[in-house]
Amino acid sequence: MTHDDQNTDHPQPEPEVLPDAGYRAGFVSFVGRPNVGKSTLTNALVGQKVAITSSKPQTTRKAIRGIVHEDTGQLIIVDTPGIHRPRTLLGERLNDLVQSTLSDVDVIGLCVPANEKIGPGDKFINEQLDHYPRAKKVAIVTKIDAAPRPTTAEQLSEVQKLREWDLIIPVSATSSIQLDTLVRELIALMPTSEPLYPADAITDEVLEDRIAEYIREASLEGVHDELPHSIAVTIDDMIEREDKDILDIFANIFVERDSQKAIIIGKGGSRLRDVGQQARIPIEKLVGKQVFLSIRVKVAKDWQRDPKLLGRLGF
Repeated sequence: MTHDDQNTDHPQPEPEVLPDAGYRAGFVSFVGRPNVGKSTLTNALVGQKVAITSSKPQTTRKAIRGIVHEDTGQLIIVDTPGIHRPRTLLGERLNDLVQSTLSDVDVIGLCVPANEKIGPGDKFINEQLDHYPRAKKVAIVTKIDAAPRPTTAEQLSEVQKLREWDLIIPVSATSSIQLDTLVRELIALMPTSEPLYPADAITDEVLEDRIAEYIREASLEGVHDELPHSIAVTIDDMIEREDKDILDIFANIFVERDSQKAIIIGKGGSRLRDVGQQARIPIEKLVGKQVFLSIRVKVAKDWQRDPKLLGRLGF
């Protein structure tokens, strides 16, 4: 059989049609002090709650990807734990996760709130960015709706002094100010590429993990001191009822000491009931049906420092 015959008998596949040559896709990660609005900004840009939010430090514990789709490109936002000085094995592992993530992304966005002066924490994180020469660096001044214009202008000036930025932009996630501009400018900094995720993808988080995070978010409300760091959530099972359109979810909240267990449960179980009621709202919105949520509170002694327990809890 000749070469020509082979071409006749086995037609070559049509070449894949790529997006327009100007189409871009890539990864951006937001960094910054606790409570500067990183996860809130991620959710606002994605248009859906993919990352939990809390005023507590180190709320984010995993690299959660949210995908933004535009005609000009695709933006994959990687919400990571905050850069911090670790005090536990969990803290060390979270820092390792941050470092590996920031080494791979195309753009790093340092978030600085408009209504708070730049402090040692901001400067420390800015210095850490020097360890990631591959990524372009952008400064995002958040919460501009919470600051007078002169204050925002002064903050933009102070941010400019930190380093040579590829982009500086003021935004408000809660008031949707300049979010479209931010997306457009971030996509422009990305490499030319075909789409990296399907057009309907919002996140790569599996359903069980998103539900566990909603329960942890609810359990963080109103607790103080070290307790937020000691809370972890796992899902044992999720069962669709045969007779009703209800999803039964069986979850565990892990803490490190008996005294913490008592706080989570509350007097007569009152606090645990509140946690369940708060968590059910976003969970039912996510799964699109009524949910029965069964939560047990368990003690895993000093799990943040125990390698085996960290593995069991997904770290």
